[in-house]
Amino acid sequence: MAATDFKDYYQILGVSKTATPEEIKKAYRKLARKYHPDLNPGDKTAEQRFKEINEAQEVLSDPEKRSKYDRFGQYWQQAAAGTPSSGAGFGAEGFEFSQYGSFDDFINELLGRFGGTAGSDSSGRRVYTYRTSTTSPGTRGFGGFEDIFGSSGVQDIPASDTEAAITLPFSEAFHGTQKRLQLDGETIKVRIPPGAKPGSRIRIKGKGQISPFSQQRGDLYLTIDLQPHPLFKFEGDNIICEVPVTPEEAALGTEIKIPTPDGSVTMKVPPGVDSGQSLRLRGKGWRDAKGKCSDQIVKLKIVTPKELTTQERECYEKLRQASSFNPRRSIEEVRL
Repeated sequence: MAATDFKDYYQILGVSKTATPEEIKKAYRKLARKYHPDLNPGDKTAEQRFKEINEAQEVLSDPEKRSKYDRFGQYWQQAAAGTPSSGAGFGAEGFEFSQYGSFDDFINELLGRFGGTAGSDSSGRRVYTYRTSTTSPGTRGFGGFEDIFGSSGVQDIPASDTEAAITLPFSEAFHGTQKRLQLDGETIKVRIPPGAKPGSRIRIKGKGQISPFSQQRGDLYLTIDLQPHPLFKFEGDNIICEVPVTPEEAALGTEIKIPTPDGSVTMKVPPGVDSGQSLRLRGKGWRDAKGKCSDQIVKLKIVTPKELTTQERECYEKLRQASSFNPRRSIEEVRL
């Protein structure tokens, strides 16, 4: 990879290099929803941005990959077979990788220093060979590429993983489902486990791209998004919904039926609630793959009738005459 091809994954997600896994996950979810192809049909820029966001998340959410990325920069993938051991004869720390235009340039100089050569085998695969040198006490020696990359002799180009996205209805995501996907002319059967949420990623082993060198196949990573629901929305791990109540129900209190992802339940509304006030139904939210449920947040909205019968109007008139309640009393004397 040339230096100009280097991708700053932290910059792509808009986080600092010291970002916590939670901060990285939050930034990824926000950007994935913004640039999702289903929300930006025909927008090639958004599509490319979405791919970069997924690529950055895949590396930075994996502690091992992130560690190698932080240490080796643009050459982290070549170092993916291992990391320098603390006793390595040739440490990666203090070595300026950016002076090389490609990984081959770096290897060729390294081989020249330590008596190695570069070439290709009969299948065309790039092969690096070397000889082990010995050192006298007090000097720093080099014991082969395994000291830096955790392997000896041959460096294969790994198989590439594939990224794809799928949008599901709330019901299928909650209960789980099976889907058939068409990717590059191949039909792939995918099982979506119960409890998939926006931004969830599912790994399908052996369904990625095939390496032309090793003939091994990478994995498919499927990012989940959900279609908008007329009632339910996500608020973190919880589900939130807005439920209307009448003025008399809000004033006197009542019991009402509330829909939840797993069926309706009866909820007690205390007297004197305000419009916009939220009540919590514990354990009635989104169920994960292990069967544990988050909470459902019920946001109350006081709704007044648009048309009144004669009797209803008379009752409201009597209430207005009899009531001493003035909700604007605290603001009546406000001045600038």
